[in-house]
Amino acid sequence: MADNFSYVFPAIRGVQAGREYYVSMCPLRLLSKIFIFDNEELMPELRAQRTLNKARVPDISRYIVNNPQSYIFSAITASIDGAVSFAPVGSDNVTNFRMGTLTVDMHAKFIVNDGQHRRAAVEQALQAAPELGDETIAVVFFLDHGLERCQQMFADLNRHAVKPSSSLGVLYDHRSAAANVAKHLSLTSKVFHNLIETERSSLSERSRKLFTLSALHFAILEMLPEKELEDFTAASKKCQEFWEIVGAQFPEWIYVRESRMTAGEVRQDFIHSHAIVLQALGRVGKFLYQSSRPDLPKMLGKLRDIDWSRKNAPTWEGRAMIGGRMSKSSQNVTLTCNEIKRVLGLPLTPEELDVEQAFSAAHGFSAQLKEDSK
Repeated sequence: MADNFSYVFPAIRGVQAGREYYVSMCPLRLLSKIFIFDNEELMPELRAQRTLNKARVPDISRYIVNNPQSYIFSAITASIDGAVSFAPVGSDNVTNFRMGTLTVDMHAKFIVNDGQHRRAAVEQALQAAPELGDETIAVVFFLDHGLERCQQMFADLNRHAVKPSSSLGVLYDHRSAAANVAKHLSLTSKVFHNLIETERSSLSERSRKLFTLSALHFAILEMLPEKELEDFTAASKKCQEFWEIVGAQFPEWIYVRESRMTAGEVRQDFIHSHAIVLQALGRVGKFLYQSSRPDLPKMLGKLRDIDWSRKNAPTWEGRAMIGGRMSKSSQNVTLTCNEIKRVLGLPLTPEELDVEQAFSAAHGFSAQLKEDSK
């Protein structure tokens, strides 16, 4: 009797590369029941997709649960390994001929070619919000023509996928409190106005912009806890106050605004407009606001005592730069923050002290090796 049962999907039939494919909708509650993964224990050569990165799933799941009125997903692509038949609604015109029902044998397997993390996240999200189960997601069905074809589909689907730049992601993100503060600051602060690149996350030598929006966004995340960011007005006011004072300590930033220097010249000769320094300054700002709130202009005025030149290799090599190139690793952000706090006379946290001691030990060992090699 089981042979008489089938999956039936309302579908639209199309043709790509001479092969039929079908577009349909699937209720979220059925997604995990119908679509399967390859056995992750198989060697990559015997699988049709990458293994599931389980660390990504909770983030996607929270996105669904936290935005039940506005979440959005692109279609899942799947291959059908089994018998199928398509019954058009009618054949009196092209439109009706393409619309119909797709019948799939109950014993067929549905293998996800693209969208396995969305599928897993939906399954997890429904445990917290089962009411979303009747909502749907688009599915594109292809017929399975063997493992080689499935692997080629995976490669082709991901061949031209390009993740948008971090700056553009911040610009278009209206949910993130930090993104909203960063965008507001880029428009209203005289320090950043007209000097923020909002589309790219790296700056060319000829760019007239001095900072990227993503760098400012990361600096704000370092400066303000998530709870403070929820109050947009207060968060914007605090950021405005802090960065106006900071900006006054860098003559080169002012020279760029006044067209006395180009942004490219500043980035080439100094490190203080790069993302790692903005993040480190944001972390210093967080420490200052959480402490006894000293005289900020007086305290931050000591930033002028720091030699921010790229040529100051004894200070910045290994701390903000690796081999003469800027580094944005979390460890380098901490080491840069430590140097700023040292000049400002601020104590290090236990975590910062651990990183500093490890750096000092490694730096001393490296210096000894150079001495021994002479």
